[in-house]
Amino acid sequence: MPLYVSGVGFYCLIVYGAYVYITNNSEAPVLSKPLNEQKDTSHVYDEIAPTYDSGISTSEFWMGLPLLRRWMVKKATGDVLESSAGTGRNMKYYNVGKLRSITFVDTSSPMLEVAKQSFKEHHQEKWLQARARFVIQDAAAPMRTPSGNKFDTVIQSMGICSHRSPVQLLRSLGDACKPEGTIILLEHGRSHYDWLNRILDRYADKHADTWGCWWNRDIEGIVGQSGLKVSKVKRYHLGTTYWIEAQPPSSGEKRIEEVE
Repeated sequence: MPLYVSGVGFYCLIVYGAYVYITNNSEAPVLSKPLNEQKDTSHVYDEIAPTYDSGISTSEFWMGLPLLRRWMVKKATGDVLESSAGTGRNMKYYNVGKLRSITFVDTSSPMLEVAKQSFKEHHQEKWLQARARFVIQDAAAPMRTPSGNKFDTVIQSMGICSHRSPVQLLRSLGDACKPEGTIILLEHGRSHYDWLNRILDRYADKHADTWGCWWNRDIEGIVGQSGLKVSKVKRYHLGTTYWIEAQPPSSGEKRIEEVE
């Protein structure tokens, strides 16, 4: 808890400093781009895969994100799908005794190769290695367990911000999950506060070019458009970090139309 509190304080100090700098050194505000005007940045992950973990480890540590990752992954049971798996930053937190199979999906082959190495490092159980898959594909496409069934648990961390069609991505996650299953999302996006959103908007393009993610997306709005049945939402770090628990849409339930 002391580490988490200090992390929040550190985060607030950094963003407030950025706010003061911007308000004193800029003229007109920069507006957030609609989803259909945000360029596809998936290629960035191929380039930064070797240095990705070292580049974000310090900031994640001070923000307490490893704790949130641990909480999320500890809830994974049965046949598990991890979408937008990246370099496997959740890998070491899995409780293997609760798993029947695990499937890691990502569009970036270099990122997923790092995840494979992390899996071998943290999980020596041969039975689990035989039931683990690393699939290079767009998570917006259909996904199933090795036996062709739907998953008991679907998790995703920091995936909405980087996908070119995040609403379709979430609809695919809903389709991949059993009706009685659980979907857990750990995401980042727009804040509770307009002054912080102005900072995110101003540097969104630069951040996307560097890290491959659009950090100023309206996460709750995107989730709402997807049709997932949300049971819990918690927000941290001035509202920019989202914890969302959801279930697939009920059969025949009408979805909200996607608005770009």
